[in-house]
Amino acid sequence: MTQEQKQKQAKAYEQYVKEKTPVHNLYSNMAKAFITGGVICMIGQGIMNYCKSLGMDQDTCGAWTSLLLVLLSVVLTGFNLYPKIGKWGGAGALVPITGFANSVAAPAIEYKKEGQVFGIGCKIFTIAGPVILYGILTSWVLGILAYVLMKLGGMW
Repeated sequence: MTQEQKQKQAKAYEQYVKEKTPVHNLYSNMAKAFITGGVICMIGQGIMNYCKSLGMDQDTCGAWTSLLLVLLSVVLTGFNLYPKIGKWGGAGALVPITGFANSVAAPAIEYKKEGQVFGIGCKIFTIAGPVILYGILTSWVLGILAYVLMKLGGMW
């Protein structure tokens, strides 16, 4: 292959990549994430306010709010609606507790045809597993660091 052919091939490939690569608007994505996360938080605040109006204490209200947000997320995942919300809202749908519930429910639904053990049991934490692992690891490291700093008198 000659140098000219290589350059033509490289330009053709570059054009192909340009056509196939999605164009993202940062400000639009940020606005969508803000709206999506805000709506999820508004729903959560609505649940919290309703629980308070029933006379529940703060801890019980928080527990019910978390429970109902997770349930809503799993139901929406089951009806294939949460992935659409996540696609539109990006991090606004993925960061709250609802995103975590979706990351556990989606593989369970997808792999249920492979059986209880090798389908659901093996695949349920495919997405959420790394989050759990590194969350626990980070908490442990920060706990040790806080303990050492406390013993040295540099904290609290």
